[in-house]
Amino acid sequence: MNADAIAHVCHEANRALQIEQADPTIPISPLWEDLDEETRLSAVSGVQGVLDGNTPEQSHEGWTKFKLEHGWVLGPVKDETKKEHPLLVPYDELPESQKIKDSLFCGVVQALK
Repeated sequence: MNADAIAHVCHEANRALQIEQADPTIPISPLWEDLDEETRLSAVSGVQGVLDGNTPEQSHEGWTKFKLEHGWVLGPVKDETKKEHPLLVPYDELPESQKIKDSLFCGVVQALK
């Protein structure tokens, strides 16, 4: 599988986790087919990072860097319009539920590479 295809699977796995967790600060992501280009690029970048050896912590750091470089800021609730996200914090400040998401992402990449 190529990085785009792996990113698609990772996104849908993350989306399923979002549905199960029902975190009110993180609205459930749209289906892959309905994503904006920036979000797709973020996922593909994350896949490439894991393929290059990133741990879940490094994966989160890479995601944070990508978001900040694209104009996102820390905010109380994920808001696509305002480009605000509550998870733009260091990995050790993430709730366990979000650390699970990073581990899931890395696990899916490792399984499909």
